[in-house]
Amino acid sequence: MRRIHASQLPAHLGRSVRLAGWVHRRRLLKSVAFLVVRDATGLGQAVVTDPAAREAVARLTEETVVEVVGTATGNPAAPGGVELTEPSLRVLGEPAVPPPFDLYRPTLNASLPTQLDHAALALRHPRRAAALRAGAAAVAGFRATLDGAGFVEVHTPKLVAAATESGADVFPVGYFGRSAYLAQSPQFYKQLLVGVFERVYEVGPAFRAEPHDTARHLAQFTSLDAELGFIDDHRDVMAVLRDVLAGMLGAVADRAAGSLATLGGSVPDVPAELPAVDFPQALAIAGADPGALDLDPAAERAVGQWAAREHGCDFVFVTGYPMAKRPFYTHPDPARPAYSNSFDLLFRGVELVTGGQRLHRYPDYRAALAAAGAPLDPYRPYVEAFRHGMPPHGGFAIGLERFVARLVGAGNVREVTAFPRDRNRLTP
Repeated sequence: MRRIHASQLPAHLGRSVRLAGWVHRRRLLKSVAFLVVRDATGLGQAVVTDPAAREAVARLTEETVVEVVGTATGNPAAPGGVELTEPSLRVLGEPAVPPPFDLYRPTLNASLPTQLDHAALALRHPRRAAALRAGAAAVAGFRATLDGAGFVEVHTPKLVAAATESGADVFPVGYFGRSAYLAQSPQFYKQLLVGVFERVYEVGPAFRAEPHDTARHLAQFTSLDAELGFIDDHRDVMAVLRDVLAGMLGAVADRAAGSLATLGGSVPDVPAELPAVDFPQALAIAGADPGALDLDPAAERAVGQWAAREHGCDFVFVTGYPMAKRPFYTHPDPARPAYSNSFDLLFRGVELVTGGQRLHRYPDYRAALAAAGAPLDPYRPYVEAFRHGMPPHGGFAIGLERFVARLVGAGNVREVTAFPRDRNRLTP
């Protein structure tokens, strides 16, 4: 008899079936026992009336791996409306040591640090697992949308010889007697690959050794990057990003609706055109210092609230950030050289995406590095490629964990990350 999953029980009413999973919960009554088994798709309940079988259930510990064979019988009170009757039970492994928190409760009653210390167990909780499913669906939507738009998926090195983002801290590593660093992003490589494929994307880890210890930052995160050539300016990139967001959210709705419901999250609408404000206007909306070079979290929240109030939209572009706050490869606004052809996208009041148009002429790179007081040598292999013809291009990067956190309403990105890395955590 082939194993089925708990979610498939309604399709097997009246048949003998085999479930296998983890002991999620036991309820021991005087003459009957209820055994709830959890698998990757949900919960299945077995009703045990045989005295010997009931004693076997009583000896089980939570999280022990078991197999149950029984008849699928309708019961509206059971998970999914179906339960197994007249079951036989087989233990598939050693009795499990019970976890340090109750996985059968609707929410985990352990602190986040405790959950992270025992991540292998905490992630078994349906809410924690649901967040990872939502993230997986979002990545599938990212890939499908860009595949459909003629992009090529690429894979770039994560060991690099120089920092990618000017001013950002990096993790140094030993590399056969030389200095190397963990890549902060695939930025340089995806630009160079525009010279090969015109349109490229990557899903991979990025590393930032910035001294942040906040609910929105990780030292290692999953970056969803895209770069496209033959653009007019950053607005072409924004249009592609809008379609990508729609594809990601559509995939979450199609593939992870149950997970989103478990978390109480909602899929926002993505209008045909997202609202956008220029950087000085964003400062004014937020009541921030007009001389500020960036939006702080309070200003981001204010601009997000403005977009929700004025446009009924959970997303808003902030365009034209000062060049002083952008990496050296950012293309300036030809009409306002102190400002850039770049943008951030805020999602429910938090920065989610950074992107824009890049420089594409060799002399401009030489001049930008000189203006920044940066030496050419660490960047020479990258900059030299622009001597050989590169089209106007631009791109963006989405932080997956931050996207999922905003989508499901999590207060901390660590809640939606399987094994987070931050300033204080390198295990498990």
